[in-house]
Amino acid sequence: MNLTLKVWRQKNDKASGKFEEYQVEATEHMSFLEMLDVLNEDILENKGEPVAFDHDCREGICGTCSLTINGRPHGPNRGTTTCQLHMRHFNDGDTITIEPWRAEAFPVVKDLVVDRSSFDRIIQAGGFISVNTGQAVDGNSIPIEKEIAAESFDAATCIGCGACVAACPNGAAMLFTSAKVSHLGLLPQGKVEQDKRVVKMVETMDDEGFGNCTNIGACHVECPKEIKLENIARMNRQYFAAKIKA
Repeated sequence: MNLTLKVWRQKNDKASGKFEEYQVEATEHMSFLEMLDVLNEDILENKGEPVAFDHDCREGICGTCSLTINGRPHGPNRGTTTCQLHMRHFNDGDTITIEPWRAEAFPVVKDLVVDRSSFDRIIQAGGFISVNTGQAVDGNSIPIEKEIAAESFDAATCIGCGACVAACPNGAAMLFTSAKVSHLGLLPQGKVEQDKRVVKMVETMDDEGFGNCTNIGACHVECPKEIKLENIARMNRQYFAAKIKA
């Protein structure tokens, strides 16, 4: 499988970037990141500078593999991270355009690597529960309705990759923030600090330079864990209620 890659190259956040074209030979059994490994081996053999890209677990868990592929975060498949994308979904002779996330709050570090520490600061602002739980208790000691537990666990599957921000034309982080607010606030242990948490996290999200949500829904479509839009509605209700109480 012979492919043409148009890859975004940028030395650092101060430099101007541009697309550079490469030829690479891959097999349909390779993952997308393995194909990039092959590309970098070819570049190194020719004494060039390898393409910088983020990766870690390569199992769809860590959320590190943040690439925009042919204009879509994580590529053409729904519910799939870049590391889970395989080359069998492309054809021989294809041209593939590879870019970093495009968002003001995610400055480019180098090439395809962006700084997503703004997500960390949102979590640090209120993504915690300070209740002293002591030793581990029996799992059934605090009865929780199955529906509520399922909603909380669904929200907790968010891996913080940033695809929602990259997909949103406004660069909004509402899906990510609402997932964190929901998975903590839905459970009894998290309700104690629910008001304080949602206000701090939303205000930090705004301070970080993320845009506003206009209910386009691209975030849900491109999210590899398919986090539901209902989380955004829940967070908005909690935020307004908390501000009124204050």
